[in-house]
Amino acid sequence: MRVRLDLNNPEFQKQWFDLEKEEQLAVLQCCEKLVSLDWAALYRDKGLRWEVIHSRTCRGAERVYSIRITKKMRAVVKRTGDYIEFLTLHSDHDSAYKS
Repeated sequence: MRVRLDLNNPEFQKQWFDLEKEEQLAVLQCCEKLVSLDWAALYRDKGLRWEVIHSRTCRGAERVYSIRITKKMRAVVKRTGDYIEFLTLHSDHDSAYKS
């Protein structure tokens, strides 16, 4: 089952559009990579580094995860069925893990 994207979260969109052009392109390239993968490949990918964030949850106590966009930027995401929903972007790697 292929990974599908949900990029409709308003907070994520605002953060993405506020980035410098080079960083915006890095997010786009990550999205292109994600849609080329199935879920098993995503979980194994050493570049994306899918990690559960134990210190945070989403509404309804849903688990949230972190993926690597660049060496310093991470995205907080959640999985809903076949979709990976982008919630926020974090230029400071450690801020993705704070509640």
